[in-house]
Amino acid sequence: MSPPPGRPAHTPEAQAEALARVALGDRSAFAALYAGTRSHLFGVILRIQADRAQAEDILQDVFITLWRTAASYQPERSQALTWMSTIARNRAIDSLRRARTEPRTVSRWTSAASVEGGDEADLLDALPDPSAGPFERLQQASQARALSACLDRLEQRERQCLALAYYQGLSHAEVAEHLALPLGSVKSWVRRSLMALKACLGGGAASASTVER
Repeated sequence: MSPPPGRPAHTPEAQAEALARVALGDRSAFAALYAGTRSHLFGVILRIQADRAQAEDILQDVFITLWRTAASYQPERSQALTWMSTIARNRAIDSLRRARTEPRTVSRWTSAASVEGGDEADLLDALPDPSAGPFERLQQASQARALSACLDRLEQRERQCLALAYYQGLSHAEVAEHLALPLGSVKSWVRRSLMALKACLGGGAASASTVER
């Protein structure tokens, strides 16, 4: 039974039912879903994107996405809140990636009053060249090839668990629920794959404690 209009969908059953009704265009169910999950999803976003103003924007984008894609939710794969949290986490990570690639709007010129003789100076002239040299580019390419080769040595299930836990930031419990696997197996595969990568790369891989949650 779906929650009455205006009552927040707090329980897993209510959230799953609300998502199913949102997929049919039910606005009251969407309002219940929003009221019941907003605080949790906002917390997920804030752990990644610390800027509250941007986090609020991301949250609105998440709920727009939920309105449009609710029909793609598969209750047999995971709980509704886990599915929504993954969407929120991915949106927050995307915002950080965009921030790193967006150009800054700081002026490159000093004011005339701060420069002897009243002439403007180009601040870029005082900065080192940030582009990697031939040796650095060669080293980066070599490291990427080595990592790819080491990943190829892992079993598929180990690569999948590692990707979800290490690269997408899911907890072990969330990985287990997402893949419908025992939690103990997920923990074992993640730790074993990290140890294998570390050995393969000669000690340069991330430690198992990085994803121990």
